[in-house]
Amino acid sequence: MDLTVQDIVLHLTENIELPENTVDQLITGSLDREVTGIIIAFMPTHYVIEQAIQHGANLIIAHESPFYSHHSHTDWLANDSVYVDKRMLIDEAGISIYRCHDIIHRFQPDGITEGLIKALGWSSDVEQRLPEADVLSFPEGQTVEAIAHHVKSCLGIEYVRVAGNADLVCRRAAVLVGFRGNGPVTIPLIQNEQLDLIIAGEGFEWETPEYIRDAVQQGKSKALIMMGHAESEASGMKLLADSLAERFPGLCVRFVGEKPLYTVI
Repeated sequence: MDLTVQDIVLHLTENIELPENTVDQLITGSLDREVTGIIIAFMPTHYVIEQAIQHGANLIIAHESPFYSHHSHTDWLANDSVYVDKRMLIDEAGISIYRCHDIIHRFQPDGITEGLIKALGWSSDVEQRLPEADVLSFPEGQTVEAIAHHVKSCLGIEYVRVAGNADLVCRRAAVLVGFRGNGPVTIPLIQNEQLDLIIAGEGFEWETPEYIRDAVQQGKSKALIMMGHAESEASGMKLLADSLAERFPGLCVRFVGEKPLYTVI
């Protein structure tokens, strides 16, 4: 059976109540276009678009916007050569890009967090699922340094950033994906759940990291691991790719990952 972009979108949004100001939308292309293949990605980068063209896929489902702003506005980019060239590549290839941000965060459980927890092999360690985080229990305890190396190994990344005491033996931690690593989210969580460690994607550097610094200076055993935004969310999109491939076996569905954005010098 031939499937359109609309058919795929209806499947993604089934039983999902989106907020009025959702950023999830068809950003390029048309809903009535027949789908020849699907590429799933964290970010629809120039490379990801080239991969879609190479594999004959005309639908990209991405967690973030292709155009460098949360709400996908492009008027401010009209004369920017990077935007113009990227948009030309998309349009000439006839690619539809659908933003799947709010949708996947409203899966039960949160699809992005679930993907990361599975990638890290911690599903059996989840003690509680909160809207903003999964709370983990490590009864035997692990040092923060060992946990950091585990994260690097499981996600195939070269570095994470650690604040606080790397030698701390951690028994309770919380995992927060994306941009949930800010103080108003993490600090109450540390107190309410009696956490030793926060493992987050990213957040303002002068909030949670500085709180951890002060806590350690006061003799409190606390630590923070920052993975990076994409590094914390790509696994969730890969899990979505696996789900869509199972649901639509007649379509070629691929996850395309990117290299880490930053190089540490």
